[in-house]
Amino acid sequence: MIRSIINILILFPISILFSTAALIAAFFDRRGNVFRWIPRTWSRCILWVCQIRLIVEGKENLQPGKHYIFVSNHASMFDIPAALVGIPSEVNIVFKKILTYVPIWGWALRFGPFIMIDRMNSRDAMNSLERAAQTIRSGSSVLLFAEGTRTRDGKLQPFKRGAFFIAVKAGVPVVPVTINNTFKIMPKGSLNIQPADISVVIGKPIATDTLEGKAGEQQLMKQVYQIIEQQYIDQS
Repeated sequence: MIRSIINILILFPISILFSTAALIAAFFDRRGNVFRWIPRTWSRCILWVCQIRLIVEGKENLQPGKHYIFVSNHASMFDIPAALVGIPSEVNIVFKKILTYVPIWGWALRFGPFIMIDRMNSRDAMNSLERAAQTIRSGSSVLLFAEGTRTRDGKLQPFKRGAFFIAVKAGVPVVPVTINNTFKIMPKGSLNIQPADISVVIGKPIATDTLEGKAGEQQLMKQVYQIIEQQYIDQS
């Protein structure tokens, strides 16, 4: 626990610094390249300070210059830095509106190129998903955590529809991403950080251009779930 407190004391000013830089970049970096570089660099700092090693498999499945919808499981706050560092593509994260209430960091999220979803308002949530599809069609990759929130018991949770609605709407390949061994690093509701090795498994892209409507979404969701389930290590 002492080590966790030291890590938090080190990461707090670093996070403030990077969040402030991201907030400034959000207003002046129209293409979002600098904005996306900041959280990726911040993520590397987090993993290094917390003595977490990242093992990435499947980078060869991705074609340079092509954009995708990356769909991942979600077991810990450390999934975000693991994904940002492990996925070689520049990605826009789809995040919950509630995160924008966090000072500085949340403000940067609100004004940056990442995509906000308000789950408390179904109409706004659907509009956000439509914007996400448009963002992808314009040539950007997107990262979504399909379970919607972090697992509380280390088991893989049922997937929500949003990621697959976007995929079918945009007609862009979906890449399953399995993140293992993050749950016990810092479980939901805990601030105790345990050093560990994180495994990020990048799957082969799944074509979506022939899928249509809700039936296509369900088919895609089932396929992606099965792939992640096969790679996922139960951490309960």
